[in-house]
Amino acid sequence: MKSFIVKLLLLIVLLPAFAHAQEADTLLKMDELEFVDGGISEASTDSVVVDTAQNLKKTVAVFTAEEHPEGESLLGIFLAGLLGGFTALLMPCIFPMLPLTVSFFTKGNQNKSQSFIRALFYGISIIVIYVVLGLAVTMIFGSDALNALSTNGIFNFFFFLMLVAFGASFLGAFEINLPSSWVNKMDAKSDKGGWAGIFFMAATLALVSFSCTGPIIGTLLVQAATSGALLGPAIGMFGFSFALAIPFALFALFPSAMKAMPKSGGWLNSVKVVLGFLELAFALKFLSNVDLAYHWNWFDREIFLSLWIVIFGLMGLYLLGKIKFSHDSNLPHLSVLRTFIAIIVLSFTVYMIPGLWGAPLKSISAFLPPQSTQDFDLNQVSSGSAPHATDVSKRKYSDLFHAPLGLNVFFDYEEGMEYAKTHNKMVMLDFTGHACVNCRKMEANVWTDPQVLSFLRGNVVIIQLYVDDRTELAVEDQQKTSSGKLLKTIGSKWSYLQSSQFESNSQPFYVLMNSANRQVLVKPKGADYDATTYLAYLNEGLTAFTLAK
Repeated sequence: MKSFIVKLLLLIVLLPAFAHAQEADTLLKMDELEFVDGGISEASTDSVVVDTAQNLKKTVAVFTAEEHPEGESLLGIFLAGLLGGFTALLMPCIFPMLPLTVSFFTKGNQNKSQSFIRALFYGISIIVIYVVLGLAVTMIFGSDALNALSTNGIFNFFFFLMLVAFGASFLGAFEINLPSSWVNKMDAKSDKGGWAGIFFMAATLALVSFSCTGPIIGTLLVQAATSGALLGPAIGMFGFSFALAIPFALFALFPSAMKAMPKSGGWLNSVKVVLGFLELAFALKFLSNVDLAYHWNWFDREIFLSLWIVIFGLMGLYLLGKIKFSHDSNLPHLSVLRTFIAIIVLSFTVYMIPGLWGAPLKSISAFLPPQSTQDFDLNQVSSGSAPHATDVSKRKYSDLFHAPLGLNVFFDYEEGMEYAKTHNKMVMLDFTGHACVNCRKMEANVWTDPQVLSFLRGNVVIIQLYVDDRTELAVEDQQKTSSGKLLKTIGSKWSYLQSSQFESNSQPFYVLMNSANRQVLVKPKGADYDATTYLAYLNEGLTAFTLAK
């Protein structure tokens, strides 16, 4: 039951983030990677990937991959947009307009089919307007820029501030409105009638409702843009507008169904306020990304959790009517639905409290800062456990990164390879990222499996390579690619290594290698949340490593 409640709330709260994670963390299916015999000479078999003092070297294993079909990822973005659109329908700027707009299409001497066709064209116009907005975002930024947004510190911080502003707007601090002259011009054109008039009616709806839909649209565009998918913004806006357009067409076809709709009232503003709290909670993820990428080290896990506990606690009190904003109407009694939602929100709040003392909180661990940022972990204190791995304090970049679960982890390719070769161990390259939601989920839910954890501790040397870290490399470690691009940061170095050698830019991305000759042992693997199949993958690599000795 605990897991059900938590997951139900997460579905409501974090579906947009999940859509982003699906795109940003699983851009390439591992099944599409194939080993090919490239006819590599013997002389080349001792070199792979990176030499920190020289140029990047070519790997022995050559991978080819078809262009990734983004269907699954775009579906996630579409569903997030769809959810946002249905949510926007409950906004006080749109919901009261629904019966008025439908009555416009059903009044007069028009027959039912004519009314439906006109309402359908109205809905299509809404879709066209918002999809064009999504395409405009893509055209302005371009696919490469969109892909870079997810790890760019300036943009992440800007998105954080923008979502905080959206949240404050929903809470009633101010309204985000477009210039009234725009609305007046569209309204005047909509009075002309005909098909053009209907189109401008849809444009007027988009402009008039912007104070309510703007924050939702902004959040969706941020998620779609930072996903890196070329069509992400357009697909997100299609889902949003599709959900927005459906009721107008359906109610025009079945006007009697309007009688079953709830009446407008204070509950519409309550929906708006709840979304304001969710916007604030969601904004913190972007701030956490910046903190991790630039090693500010002040937005730790317990601080993140403290803010979420306060935000969701206040949301629960608001739903119970214990706190009220200036624009809220009186709440003489609680509805059953509102009570149930309050129970879920407050239960989720209580669920997070043990996390302040190090509880893993597996249901939401993917969205939290890593466990290693926790200043006080009661699990380690009570067990008196020390890290199982060799002392890593003198390893390269150990002051910047922390090994998860006390594992034997290196953060530099060459250093890790030399250690593994000396100790005759198999190597696992773990291409990861600070902003990688699925990476944290793998570490919290799969690596903690007793059998997997035992394997990782005893049979493999892990080399974690952060592809989104913004720490500048020492001058002697900075290198130029074959195209002349200078790799100045830790993240750019490992990102180039992954994309150039394995033709993948997704994280997590696991590569099992032979430390002796630096050959790839088995086909690389992405996120796999089934501990059994992940363990089978590790054992397959170990078998290949043993046979190659």
